[in-house]
Amino acid sequence: MNQERLMKVLVGPHVSEKGTMLADKHNQVVFKVIPDATKLEVKKAVENLFKVEVDNVQVVNVRGKMKRTGQNWGKRKNWKKAYVSLKEGQDIDFIGAE
Repeated sequence: MNQERLMKVLVGPHVSEKGTMLADKHNQVVFKVIPDATKLEVKKAVENLFKVEVDNVQVVNVRGKMKRTGQNWGKRKNWKKAYVSLKEGQDIDFIGAE
């Protein structure tokens, strides 16, 4: 796989209440990824960027919500998120403090 492509696959971490619970209970991390990313690309990107071992990747297409501003209706963009399960003993430190 192309290294440039792998660097662009992960958009960023998706921080939410559900994601925090998954991190605590099941050693999973949630990432926002580009819409055409595959499971294998996400796995390779996480392993290369964070130097961890990935056990499993699940990908979800999230539909954009309909929103209203006054009388006008609009739609947010569709996006994709990936649930990345890490192997036992592995951890991702987003802050970078050691």
